[in-house]
Amino acid sequence: MMTDLHWLGALCSSDTALQGGLVFGLFVAGAAGSVVHCAPMCGAFVLGQMSERMARLPRALLCERQRIGNGMLLPYHLGRLCTYAALGAGAAGSAAVLGRSAWFGRFSAVLLVLAAALFLALALRRILPGLTSFERAPRFWGALLGRFTRSIPRGSAGGEFLFGIALGFLPCGFLYAALAAAAASGRPALGAAAMVAFGLGTVPSLMVVGIAGHAAGRRWSRGVAVAAPILMAVNAMLLLALAWQRMA
Repeated sequence: MMTDLHWLGALCSSDTALQGGLVFGLFVAGAAGSVVHCAPMCGAFVLGQMSERMARLPRALLCERQRIGNGMLLPYHLGRLCTYAALGAGAAGSAAVLGRSAWFGRFSAVLLVLAAALFLALALRRILPGLTSFERAPRFWGALLGRFTRSIPRGSAGGEFLFGIALGFLPCGFLYAALAAAAASGRPALGAAAMVAFGLGTVPSLMVVGIAGHAAGRRWSRGVAVAAPILMAVNAMLLLALAWQRMA
């Protein structure tokens, strides 16, 4: 009986709550935010790869099944997930080193509050488009990414995978918010899992753009876009609750 109670106590611990809440929260944030953020910003990259795939198909093979299969761009999304996992593991590992003391709980709480503030800022930018963006990166970074992506061979699964890896490093406030939350875990494996969950949340809206095009993607996302800022704000509240648990 005591063993059962010990297992139940572990299940309800703040550490378990952090793990589950972080992974679930970032998946929801990725799914909600991708509709209003990733699809407009990265849709051109998706459509460009889709066009290159279809252009290489013989006319006799052009059909709806091919369009759907090619529009999913699985190697590209796998590449993005690999980059996100590496960034999440690196951010969590770095945070653990910086906060390696009895104060780590408070340090991770600060990171969760930072992530919550960034998600709230993204939600407010959707409601008030005039707000300043915080996604600017040094000019050399954009030039470096541009040179790398131009050297990637087009139209192959390997090329799409490398393209996804490269574009995972694009400066993005949405990504910064997720990384701050993942860093709060202080565990590379959990940080990687949280960022994979975030990346998986962004996949459906980009697949819709790839399969149906920008116009159809906008029609599909119109209703979701209304709820997206609300969902991001709710996710920010969840992260604040986790921060409170870490401080307790």
